[in-house]
Amino acid sequence: MLGTAVRLLVLLGLLSFGKGQMFHMGPCPDPPVQEDFDINKYLGKWYEIEKLPSSFEKGSCIQANYSLKENGKFKVINKELLSNGKVNEVEGEIMHMDVKEPAKLGVRFNWFMPSAPYWVVSTDYENYSLVYSCTNILWLFHIDYAWIMSRAPDMHPETVEHLKSVLQSYKIDTEKMMPTDQLNCPPEM
Repeated sequence: MLGTAVRLLVLLGLLSFGKGQMFHMGPCPDPPVQEDFDINKYLGKWYEIEKLPSSFEKGSCIQANYSLKENGKFKVINKELLSNGKVNEVEGEIMHMDVKEPAKLGVRFNWFMPSAPYWVVSTDYENYSLVYSCTNILWLFHIDYAWIMSRAPDMHPETVEHLKSVLQSYKIDTEKMMPTDQLNCPPEM
């Protein structure tokens, strides 16, 4: 009885903390990632086409630009257009999390925060990228994030559906994925 009450309290706390996040019972899925991943081919601008809801992305015109820093590390600059017309920009550092699986990356946006998983499940480097991230909460729950990215601001609907089916094949729920508005974006982005 006490264990059930604790679980319920943890779940309620998580739901209030992560509005819009995708919470699921049990540990994170462990999908395979892109074989022979080459981060140098991955560098450059990517447009967000669809995503699972996340509290840290509230705008439209969302894009990520990956580049090499002077110190040899990799960085990402994420941009979004907020509803008030301002461009929100945040810079993060990308790191390899597993030498044996170079597509298992981590991203950190603050030096005092741990890195979050950023797994490139599939990419052809020139057209699409399918990214998954998941965080375990006390091994009782997990929070999912997933992104379908493109080198262009749009993507053929069949490609989007195919990439969703890849996630589904690894037991990742895509029902709440939502498109990102990439229309009427300011040229300075």
